[in-house]
Amino acid sequence: MSRILHNRMRASLKKSTQWTVVDKRAVAFSVWTGRSVLLHKPIDTSHVQRRRYGMLVARAVRGVLKIRYLLLGGAVGGGMTLNKKYSEWKDGLPDMGWLNELLPDNDKWDQFTTTLIEAKEKISDQLQIGVPLTLSVQIDPRLRDMGIARASELREWLSQRYEDAVAAAAVTNSSSLVHHISAEQPAKIVNNLQSKPQPVAQRSIDDNSSYEKRVHVLQEEVLALQARYQRELQRLEQENRELRQQNMLLRQGRQPSTRKMKRSLIDMYSAVLDELSGWDAGETDRLPRVVVVGDQSAGKTSVLEMIAQARIFPRGAGEMCTRAPVKVTLSEGPYHVAQFRDSAREFDLNKESDLADLRKEVELRMRNSVRGGRTVSSEVISMAVKGPGLHRMVLVDLPGVISTQTVDMASDTRDAIKQMTMKYMDNPNAIILCIQDGSVDAERSNVTDLVSSCDPSGKRTIFVLTKVDLAEENLANPNRIRRILEGKLFPMKALGYYAVVTGRSRKDDSIQNIREYEERFFRSSKLFKDGLVTPSQVTTRNLSLAVADCFWRMVRASVEQQADAFKAMRFNLETEWKNTFPRQRELDRDELFERARAELLDQSAELSAVAANVWELRLQHALWQAAAERVFGNIYLPAAATAHADVDKFNTAVDIKLREWAEAELPTTSIRAGREALREEFTDLMSRAQDSDPVYEPVKKEAVEEALRRHQWEDRAQDVLRVLQLNALQDRCVSSRQDWDAAVTLMDSAVKERLDLVNKELKDLTGPGLKERWLYWQASSDEQARRGEVRGELERLGVARPALAYDEVVAVRDNLRRRGIDVDNDYIRETWKPVYLRNFLLRAQTRARDCRKSFYLYSQQNGNGKECCEVVMFWRVQQTLRTTANALRQQIGNREANRLDRELREVLDEMAADPELKKKLLSGRRVELAEELKRVRQVQEKLEEFIEALNKEK
Repeated sequence: MSRILHNRMRASLKKSTQWTVVDKRAVAFSVWTGRSVLLHKPIDTSHVQRRRYGMLVARAVRGVLKIRYLLLGGAVGGGMTLNKKYSEWKDGLPDMGWLNELLPDNDKWDQFTTTLIEAKEKISDQLQIGVPLTLSVQIDPRLRDMGIARASELREWLSQRYEDAVAAAAVTNSSSLVHHISAEQPAKIVNNLQSKPQPVAQRSIDDNSSYEKRVHVLQEEVLALQARYQRELQRLEQENRELRQQNMLLRQGRQPSTRKMKRSLIDMYSAVLDELSGWDAGETDRLPRVVVVGDQSAGKTSVLEMIAQARIFPRGAGEMCTRAPVKVTLSEGPYHVAQFRDSAREFDLNKESDLADLRKEVELRMRNSVRGGRTVSSEVISMAVKGPGLHRMVLVDLPGVISTQTVDMASDTRDAIKQMTMKYMDNPNAIILCIQDGSVDAERSNVTDLVSSCDPSGKRTIFVLTKVDLAEENLANPNRIRRILEGKLFPMKALGYYAVVTGRSRKDDSIQNIREYEERFFRSSKLFKDGLVTPSQVTTRNLSLAVADCFWRMVRASVEQQADAFKAMRFNLETEWKNTFPRQRELDRDELFERARAELLDQSAELSAVAANVWELRLQHALWQAAAERVFGNIYLPAAATAHADVDKFNTAVDIKLREWAEAELPTTSIRAGREALREEFTDLMSRAQDSDPVYEPVKKEAVEEALRRHQWEDRAQDVLRVLQLNALQDRCVSSRQDWDAAVTLMDSAVKERLDLVNKELKDLTGPGLKERWLYWQASSDEQARRGEVRGELERLGVARPALAYDEVVAVRDNLRRRGIDVDNDYIRETWKPVYLRNFLLRAQTRARDCRKSFYLYSQQNGNGKECCEVVMFWRVQQTLRTTANALRQQIGNREANRLDRELREVLDEMAADPELKKKLLSGRRVELAEELKRVRQVQEKLEEFIEALNKEK
């Protein structure tokens, strides 16, 4: 039964599956054909069609919307990008707001335009009908008729100008038409507004050829000028782009990258010459430069000013102006400015105020260079001048050669100028610009013989004849000027001969006025008309071109050779350093000074770290050394001599003398002792410094000495010390055994030192003793023997008073006379002083040793005992010096060490600015070799940099 049910279910399931497949296919066929496969009749497919159309429409709408979104997104993104680009472009444009101040607004511009149009229409109408002009102003009939006539002349003049321009263009564009040019070609264009037109002149074919050449030259000059300004415009545009880029970076908070500024060739070459200035390098300093030499007032400075196109030098009426060599570096630049090598200020040469300041600065530098009674100096004043059209070169203006010295000049002025001139001309690569005054007799020249001796072949000499206008007026024979410019009058030879005019003896003439006067003079000069000189031999413009060309030819021919010479010198110096100082760095004077400065300041800072007990011991020692003589000579010995073993009298005298000492002299002595202690401590700190280079010691010692000389203790410190010292001296009670022993020790040592001095004095007076005579074979002189006899007689007398009575002196003299020794009373008293002092000190030394054990007795009497009063006096002095030492130590730690450090820094700063002092203190082969090696390296590096740039320019 179950099997039957299972089979029926399988059949039913299979049948249903088959029908399901058939139904799906039928439905699909019905949809596309419109008929039912199963029922064989049409079925309703409207809802299916609607569904199909709806889906197609939905798909189309979706595609359209997708395209719109794409377009909309692209438009929005492109608009934002375009807006951003526009904003960046607008920010990069320069600020043109200044035009708003110059141009009128729209209303005024429209009103002005309307007025012009109306005026044009009225004028044209009036002219066409021949009616007089009747604008808003009533014109005089005579003026009206004259205006009509002038208008007709203006029309004719414009027509003539147009015809002239057309004719000139035809001649320029077609040289073949020159031979067929019309005879009606105008000779020149005149102003027909002032006169009637001139008749047209006939021209020959030669005139047309010269006219064509002139036009061709003008065209070339215009093209060259246009190319130059085009290059300048491109450079300015490039700089403008870089500035805009830096501005954008700064706005974004980013720093622009710092790039080394490119220098011109002439600036690089001038830097090399600056390195060599003032350095006697021997054969290595042979770099080319233009040396301007000539007699005084021959016009050297004027020629240089014409080349530099500015009145940059001071002028004097008949006196020497150039007192030192002036090195002028000329280079081309967009602005006409001047600047000194050691100054950041730029002088605008187009402003008269800056020119006046520049001349004053040059004069001031010259006067500063000739201090000490000198008239001329070899110190070089270096200046750079830049401007449009300047030729690149380096010129050195030297003082003029003189033949006679005046009374206000130094005695060696003439020889100094001659030696300086010869030194610069002896350079085989120097171009000698020999300036000769044309207004004076050639036989009065002093400089031509010097030039001829330095450059006999004339291979590097350029001769310049100045003041030709005056020469032409004064000379009866112009042929003499021709002979000079042909090199046939002077025995010297030259590369070229030039004639220039550098002024009209007017101080206020500008360079432009002088140049125009020079060109007018040579155009109308007899020298030109008679053919005595060629055009290339005149004007400072041609001279400047020739000098610049000669200068650069000389530079290119010799600079590499000079670089090789410096390279070989550097190798030799480095080899010497390695062999002589193998383990030391190559430090020049500046580096050595900075190291000594740092080390000295470190040691100065250690003053505040010195222990208090060290300071007090040193101060006490210094105080006693300063006060010992005063204590013995003015207090102790006079009080003991006055007392004569009277204790009360001794104490009274000591009190008076101690107070006088404390009020008058002790504070000043204490300050002086404090300064000495400060010096000793500083010296000890320097001596204890480890790894200190001995080459620093002269610098450190000089700086410390100068700082201590300047260091002054505060004035109020003396008043404070005076009060402390008076209070300390009032205490007469020794409170402890330690203080007592210290006072006894001080007294014993002081007496012993004094006793040694007295014994030495007696030995010098009386000669050697028995021991020296028998062991060292020393003998006494007659005077010493006589002094010895007097000393022996005085000691046998046994007197303990500081002064002898008259009877005692007579007794000693009589005893000596019996032995054949004749002396007077003064001789005896003079000998008695050291004898008495020795005996007194011996007794004082004994009393000091006895008092060492008397402190108990002194303490039992509460300081009222009369024994050992000398120990109490020394204790009072010692206590006062301790108090003073403590006060000085506090003053040093709180104030004086810092003040000394500041003064030491000031001294070091002054020494750093004094090269002569550094050269004096830092000397020796090590320093000189390092200095020379440094300078040779600098010159070689700059020469190599210059050669690299020169090769790139080629």
